[in-house]
Amino acid sequence: MPWLQLSFKDVSMTEFNVANFLSERARSDPSAPAVRFRKHRSPSQKIASIFSFASSERNPEYDCISFRELDQSVDSLVHYFSEMGVKAGTRTLIMVKPGLDLIQIVFALLKIGAVPVVIDPGMGIARFFQCAKQSKVEWILGEPLAIGLARLFFATSGPKKFLSTGAEFARSIRTELGKEAYPALSIQADTLAAILFTSGSTGAAKGVCYTHGMFYAQVQLIREAYAIEAGEVDLPMLAVFALFNPALGMCTVVPEMNPSRPAQVNPAKIVDSILRFRVTNSFGSPTLWRLVTEYCEREGLQLPSLKRVIMAGAPAPQDLLSRLQRLLPEGKIFTPYGATEALPVSSISATEIFEKQVGAFAQGRRGICVGHAMPGVSIRIVEPIDLENSVLPRIESLTPVQAGVIGEIIVSGPSVTQAYDQLPGATAKSKIKDGDCYWHRMGDMGWLDAEGALWFCGRKAERVWTESGYLETVCCEAIFNQLEGVARSALIDLGEGRAGVVIEPIRDCYPVTEKERSDFKVRLIEQANSDLLTESIREFFFEKHFPVDVRHNAKIHRLALAKKYRS
Repeated sequence: MPWLQLSFKDVSMTEFNVANFLSERARSDPSAPAVRFRKHRSPSQKIASIFSFASSERNPEYDCISFRELDQSVDSLVHYFSEMGVKAGTRTLIMVKPGLDLIQIVFALLKIGAVPVVIDPGMGIARFFQCAKQSKVEWILGEPLAIGLARLFFATSGPKKFLSTGAEFARSIRTELGKEAYPALSIQADTLAAILFTSGSTGAAKGVCYTHGMFYAQVQLIREAYAIEAGEVDLPMLAVFALFNPALGMCTVVPEMNPSRPAQVNPAKIVDSILRFRVTNSFGSPTLWRLVTEYCEREGLQLPSLKRVIMAGAPAPQDLLSRLQRLLPEGKIFTPYGATEALPVSSISATEIFEKQVGAFAQGRRGICVGHAMPGVSIRIVEPIDLENSVLPRIESLTPVQAGVIGEIIVSGPSVTQAYDQLPGATAKSKIKDGDCYWHRMGDMGWLDAEGALWFCGRKAERVWTESGYLETVCCEAIFNQLEGVARSALIDLGEGRAGVVIEPIRDCYPVTEKERSDFKVRLIEQANSDLLTESIREFFFEKHFPVDVRHNAKIHRLALAKKYRS
């Protein structure tokens, strides 16, 4: 049965354990490099080093593990986890650094049928553990310091089992090496595979329930949409995307960056890794790619090995796409649209954006074009949904809007999740049942053009009501972002039908004196008058640095800014 016709109720589908992808790759090309990582020698990396890594082509600063070695290492972990009592369905909180550690442990848990719980470490310790408690984890697996913190937090939360990845863990795993291969548990498509938490950047962080069938569909969507071939080299600047690589047959180069502080990344190290290992694919937010672009421009460098850059997490500025494209003599830029709950939904190349976003549509003045729906994915634009009694209306009762009209975005497809973990209320507010499938409310506003391409206009919760109607964040901010001296802007709701705009000036352009602020505001008012959409905006504020999400360091916390400036 084709994956695009995936039926989660088809009980004959028992081979959807996504860990099978790794074993298949280990058999088809055992010596191909799977993961390259710095020689920091964490315990799990020491496990990997037991295998034969000596090779003249390997840089002395890096280790490398092949797909066969990775599969064998995963098998040793599976044997150990099984002996410790981890079994199918066991919810296991993972508290390890991104890279080889994360890949090995996640694939071992998937292989045994356990359920990894992955939470963004950047949300703060208290919120992190609150999310873990919410998901009712049974095992906590992590580095020694993290385990110490977890013991304190879970001291009054009932019995938990803790497993530190310290030296004792490495010694225990050593005894499992050389045992027979551990076959992946046969699993149906609708079996829970993992719980991945949203970043909480526009609301409370929620655990998203992923099934093995959904992961399988995602792998197929990504492979076919971007023509990814086995043997490519990927540098993922968002840790969770590294987990797709063994399934896609790509080698993972672990980037040198702190996942909880992505904006502090040293772009020179990212560029060095891209050039050194001839990286062909890389995912990152617009903020990270701006840092890389600026570094390359200063140093006069290009990135000739890159075949594709995938930029997501926030709207990609058109000027950034233009500048980065000049650094990719052989590469293309893609900007997919999606969310933790539905990924990917649509995608578009920078070349197509340059063709579509022109004239009145340039720079996002009427939204950001995020392309056509992925194969098997359906997109609808409906009149904004107002909940009554916290119950969603039936899909049949929702009113679709005409092409070109802004409305609420809902999506459906094989990679669209069906529920939040332990949150029936949030699930009821976000999921619309439609026969055997579900539609997910993206929480975004947008419109479809005559060719069926989707245009993203901003978050529904952040649009601002005025006497002349709603103002959408992306459309309004694009007008001010074009003004000299403006790094980015944020539309905010000041209450009583008043809209304001907060400006983050570029470096060295922040207005310090009263005259500088007054002169800047005069230019902002002139800019507002240049478009009917913004001509009513007269209140402006300045921030040196916007509050943003940790995961992508790109999503602006507009509601926090509105609270600060609302009188």
